[in-house]
Amino acid sequence: MTSFLTPQQLTSFNTFGFLAFPGLLNDRIDDIIANFEKVFVSHGGGHAGLKHDGKKRSCIVQFADLNPVLSSLIDDPRIKGIARDLVGDDFNYMGSDGNYYAGDTSWHSDGWHPQVKHIKFAFYLDPLTRDTGCLRVIPGTHRIGEGFSELANEQIYACDKTWGMAGRDVPAVALETKPGDVLVFNHNLKHASFGGNGWRRMFTMNCCQRYPDAQVSELQDYLKGFSRFWVERAYGDTMIQTASPERRRHLEQVMANDGHLAELSRKARAEMAEPSRG
Repeated sequence: MTSFLTPQQLTSFNTFGFLAFPGLLNDRIDDIIANFEKVFVSHGGGHAGLKHDGKKRSCIVQFADLNPVLSSLIDDPRIKGIARDLVGDDFNYMGSDGNYYAGDTSWHSDGWHPQVKHIKFAFYLDPLTRDTGCLRVIPGTHRIGEGFSELANEQIYACDKTWGMAGRDVPAVALETKPGDVLVFNHNLKHASFGGNGWRRMFTMNCCQRYPDAQVSELQDYLKGFSRFWVERAYGDTMIQTASPERRRHLEQVMANDGHLAELSRKARAEMAEPSRG
């Protein structure tokens, strides 16, 4: 099978933890934006059925899964080609979230996976610069067990005390984007955004290496985290119902291991005032 990524891109991703693809989906972006809006309108316009107020992040989980156009992105040869090259031909699709962001997002990782590689595709639907909320990343901070990465992971959450600087002043790469660009990064990578307004549109699609049979319990533990969003299964109905046999290859392992979510989500609904915002 022909690789989508060049050897240089693969080396860059493994070294730095991210890749940017300017204009990769320019031919689809108008349709993507229209269907992003369609999903939010069908869910009240913001978080938990309420209109977005521009003050707090609004988040819908299973986002792409709720719409046939957005679901089809996982079949797009460009997205699928990147995923295959980074996490294997038998990769797992690991769900999606859609967001209206508000204000700053402090430094964090989207997990800390020592063995199974997880990646995130980020689709930003408004032009963003370093001063208006674009994604910032600290290259190399995804590399578990290496000195710089471990030190950054330990100290960055209190960077004002440890380094004497505000989060926005931490040395980083600002990945300025326009609609149609695609970013992909390792979940372990430290990332943040600063200076954005309260109406920044962005959605993600996540993938990972297929879990070895001996580590399926780790996949089940990972899926427990979905319960804070009050979802009863890992995928939305449209993602499943519109799946070709090829797409189902990338859904089957998660679908076989998300049976515990319904009860966990029931408990979360009883304990939380609203589903998680991220």
